[in-house]
Amino acid sequence: MIREKNPDGFLSAAEIPLFKLYLIMSACFLAAGIFWVSVLCRNTYNVFKIHWLMAALAFTKSISLLFHSINYYFINSQGHPIEGLAVVHYITHLLKGALLFITIALIGSGWAFIKYILSDKEKKVFGVVIPLQVLANVAYIVIESREEGASDYGLWKEILFLVDLICCGAILFPVVWSIRHLQDASDTDGKVAVNLAKLKLFRHYYVMVICYVYFTRIIAILLRVAVPFQWQWLYQLLVEGSTLAFFVLTGYKFQPAGDNPYLQLPQEDEEDVQMEQVMTDSGFREGLTKVNKTASRRELL
Repeated sequence: MIREKNPDGFLSAAEIPLFKLYLIMSACFLAAGIFWVSVLCRNTYNVFKIHWLMAALAFTKSISLLFHSINYYFINSQGHPIEGLAVVHYITHLLKGALLFITIALIGSGWAFIKYILSDKEKKVFGVVIPLQVLANVAYIVIESREEGASDYGLWKEILFLVDLICCGAILFPVVWSIRHLQDASDTDGKVAVNLAKLKLFRHYYVMVICYVYFTRIIAILLRVAVPFQWQWLYQLLVEGSTLAFFVLTGYKFQPAGDNPYLQLPQEDEEDVQMEQVMTDSGFREGLTKVNKTASRRELL
């Protein structure tokens, strides 16, 4: 019987800081979720279902990191994980992954903000992303339960990387479609200012998603290869830090505020509303039809 142990526990030098790292990041995501819920409670008039889905994602991410931290604690102290806690961690990790890509795709498509129905193309994206996320989580579980010397370890690792990249590419399509839709609307609709503000917001979100994918999938892997073995925990730090920054920026961009261009609706002038009310009450407009305002802001009856 061979017992291999470092002075501080059974974890390797690259994994010793992960227990504290995941615990701290879990607290950060929990604090972000609580703050987000407080924002929603203060602005109930402008809150949509997608806002609560974003809150559920933050709490699910926090719980997943908490169980991941506990899992590393028992591995470090006992040399092996506790099966029950490991199963809970895998379940929360699966839910977190599915919620993350679903939320990004829903925000990018403008669901609940500017429309309540998904197009056929957007439904196909969800039909591809969700099964791929299930496959990616299966690959993650297999990798976590195998040693690097196992015969199928490399295969499942390649499957996880490939499926993850496909999911990251698929969630960009709804954002691109929304940008094109707003570009067409700004050319034909009279409310050009509102449409251009929404278009600018979607472009910012597209850049945010690109940066998030770039940092967590490309830069993080290059960092893991470049740094010495005992500093490879910086890979997880970069991934979780980038994810937290992405969550915070997304919440800031799409917060339920009255001045958010996502939530602005075209409104009529007060004089027009009052005149319409007076003319309706007096019966003067009976049998007449109102035509939409032109660019010169005149109203034809």
